[in-house]
Amino acid sequence: MTTDFQQGRVTLGARLRELRIEAGLTGRELAARCGWPHSKVSKLENGRQTAASADLKAWASAIGRSDVTSELLGRLRGLEMQYRSWRRQLAAGHRAVQENAGLVERRSRTIHGFESGIIPGLFQTADYARHVLMRYADLHGVVGNVEEGVRARLARQSILKERGRSFRFIVWEGALRVRLCPPDVMLVQLEHLVRLLRTNTVSLGVIPFEADVRVAPDVGFWIHDERLVVTEIWNAEIWLDGADDVALYSKVWDTLNEAAVYEAEAHRLILRSQRALCLSSQAKHRETRGHP
Repeated sequence: MTTDFQQGRVTLGARLRELRIEAGLTGRELAARCGWPHSKVSKLENGRQTAASADLKAWASAIGRSDVTSELLGRLRGLEMQYRSWRRQLAAGHRAVQENAGLVERRSRTIHGFESGIIPGLFQTADYARHVLMRYADLHGVVGNVEEGVRARLARQSILKERGRSFRFIVWEGALRVRLCPPDVMLVQLEHLVRLLRTNTVSLGVIPFEADVRVAPDVGFWIHDERLVVTEIWNAEIWLDGADDVALYSKVWDTLNEAAVYEAEAHRLILRSQRALCLSSQAKHRETRGHP
């Protein structure tokens, strides 16, 4: 299935080909002017490679059309608005990624979110966040300043105390159990969630393992003011601002919310996860010491 991002890349490639032909250049001639292998021109024109800003500037210069540079860069920004590669984002370090997320959050009065396997970033403790950022940096093979990223992530959380804002989040119970960090760190993280249950701006629901659900607790997503959805896949963050997309994700959130429990029941599920973690740690400790 062709995604919007792939289709956008094909459309940009078609425009590049059109400009090259108008300039009376072959692919090999343009590649030579840019100092590229001929295969790169083919990949860009056929939408098999995402152009960088420098590529588009070089293309405009090679065809003698500096006047189309702004147009091409605008098309690229449109692509990046929808699909933001983690490798490309993390190349600037964890701090930049966290600060960009914070800017989006500050423009939002109400955020609805769902996470299936991780504690939402706005609710993470420093130690939990540190382990998360380290694991994802390792996954994508990038070198980033994790400590700066942790500080930036915690700085984002000041928004939780601001009046007039609302944060309505749902997590699947599995998010309370996934071991992305050592048990002692997870226990502190769970206790932090208990404190958040008493926060005026935060509504935190939990979908129990045994709950009947009408849609599967699957990929996490955040809805900003019913105008923007931010979701993630393994290699990228995706932004969706189309009315139909926002409406669909809002419907998914409402459907998941039907299975979620709040307040005392949510507290009970957090305590259940804490007990399960303690029992598991005790059993592992006994095994290590050689006791049956």
